[in-house]
Amino acid sequence: MRSSIPLWRSPALTAIGCVLLLVAGGALLWLPIHTQNDLDDWQAELRTDGVPTRALVHDQVTKRGGTSKTMYFRYEVDGRTYEREVACVEVCRSIGDEVPIWVNRADPGDFVTDFGQLSGHRGRLQGGLGAAGFMLLVVAIPLTLSRLRLPSRLRRRTPPPRSAAPVPGGTGGTVRIRHKRKRRR
Repeated sequence: MRSSIPLWRSPALTAIGCVLLLVAGGALLWLPIHTQNDLDDWQAELRTDGVPTRALVHDQVTKRGGTSKTMYFRYEVDGRTYEREVACVEVCRSIGDEVPIWVNRADPGDFVTDFGQLSGHRGRLQGGLGAAGFMLLVVAIPLTLSRLRLPSRLRRRTPPPRSAAPVPGGTGGTVRIRHKRKRRR
């Protein structure tokens, strides 16, 4: 006798799909954490091996209705002048301020500031993917847990029904008390 359940609705495929959702959500949530750790390592490497110089904040731009600020730095390395942008994440310097930076020898457009911000806007895509991974996990965890078959000892048990056996020393009958409600007049 063949099962009338379509293949795509089988419990095994549903369980595999739930597990795949868990794995995908976990990987997407892990991505921004891993990226931030790599950026922190790169920041430390630039501070030790980079060319120290000073940059001038020559402009600030506010985008998207005031939600995103960007500083524009102008600095000189090996006789050439560069202009790069830095996102205002935790610190936003005023126009005209000089900021110590350490520049990558191989790529003069890559630097780290004294307040720990790397040039450019790094990690935005990974942050968005991390948020998507979190939302995927919010859906996948309860869905997966609902598909698990718990062992019988972990399932909620109903208490056994009480017997109406007489109590020693009792009257042998059942006493029921009804409370009368007082009527308002």
